Amino acid sequence: MGLSVWCEDEAGPYQTKPYTGASWQPQAHPPQQPHEYLREGTAKTLTLFHPSDGRVLLKGVERTTNAVIHDWLKTQLLAILAELPAPVQRPAHLERLLWEQWREGLQRIATFPRQLPPLRLLLVLDNLVGHKNPAWLLWCFAHGILSLYTPLSGSWLNMAESMQRLLKRSRL
Repeated sequence: MGLSVWCEDEAGPYQTKPYTGASWQPQAHPPQQPHEYLREGTAKTLTLFHPSDGRVLLKGVERTTNAVIHDWLKTQLLAILAELPAPVQRPAHLERLLWEQWREGLQRIATFPRQLPPLRLLLVLDNLVGHKNPAWLLWCFAHGILSLYTPLSGSWLNMAESMQRLLKRSRL
């Protein structure tokens, strides 16, 4: 259907302390850690993953409030939309049908505004309350973005979660 599909998730918190790993220390002189434990806070990551080409967009943050998540997502999604080909123009009633077919079978359905732009992007998210914020949803609808939510206990359906696990194992 020519729609771009992106997956979003937040991960963390991660301790902001040194992690064990490969070292350049000579074998006779193993690396030493300070004797005191310094708690230097935690960090989280915001992830956007494009399954069709493997692109990953990441941002490290200290907290994941709606303002932080939504500001970052808006910036990234506008850049993604700018790279997409121009949308196909359809009559308004056909455009509404396209949007509504993605809602078939859902238990909770957001109300669409009267005027809908061409649908351009599907955004897979988890079920956080902030992802269902009316102001956020209206911004998405106005830009041709439809949010689809993974079911409770179905986080494995969001491919961004799998990508985060891979990144955590190999990079943290």
